[in-house]
Amino acid sequence: MTIGSTTNKTQGLPVASAATGPAVTPANARSSADTTAATSTEASAQVALSSTAASLLSAAPSAAEFDSAKVDRISQAIERGEFKVDAGAIADKLIANAAELLKKSTPES
Repeated sequence: MTIGSTTNKTQGLPVASAATGPAVTPANARSSADTTAATSTEASAQVALSSTAASLLSAAPSAAEFDSAKVDRISQAIERGEFKVDAGAIADKLIANAAELLKKSTPES
């Protein structure tokens, strides 16, 4: 006997990744011994990513590209009221990004 829809069983479930470890839910939030046992069991699970997901992961900027000094400078400029937004530069980047995405999504002849 099945109760509810079977079309989307994974919607709303917690997600775990290799970077963050197993997902914590009320059902699996137990003592550390139980968590260790659950982790060793989950380590054998295999996940296959679609080509789209793999390309998104490979295109994501690496942690090395984060410039905390730049973030601090911008934050201070905002606090002092000196930060100016260049709408033209933002528009140019949005158009360039959209054009790049459209090139990738159209099949090549």
